[in-house]
Amino acid sequence: MTAHSPSASGSPASRPTIEMDYTVLDCPDPQALARFYTALLGWPSERDDPDWSVVRGPGGQGLAFQKSDEFVPLYWPREGIRIHLDLIVDDMDGASEYAVGLGARTVDDDADHPGFRVFQDPVGHLFCLCRRD
Repeated sequence: MTAHSPSASGSPASRPTIEMDYTVLDCPDPQALARFYTALLGWPSERDDPDWSVVRGPGGQGLAFQKSDEFVPLYWPREGIRIHLDLIVDDMDGASEYAVGLGARTVDDDADHPGFRVFQDPVGHLFCLCRRD
């Protein structure tokens, strides 16, 4: 519904304020995963609790980590719905080595697509390092 679209009753409605806060990643240990992303992205920790941790970057970008004992990692490639983070880098090799040194695992480094590489964080969430255009 746009700001000028009629509501279900047919009367004009304005869109309420709805803003993105952060992306939430389920994981077995929120504090450990927050430390990984703090080191990877250079973002400070905003909240560091055993059940819910948050790191926040420039412009208010944020990642939150929620405790989930039932978390199951995704494996690349896999059919079906998946979500991943795209992270922009200037130095692909340097950023890749750094991510792996922090505990990430390279899962796709195919020469057919030199503009990005696919990784898993220490608990199995997928993320790509993407060369800045």
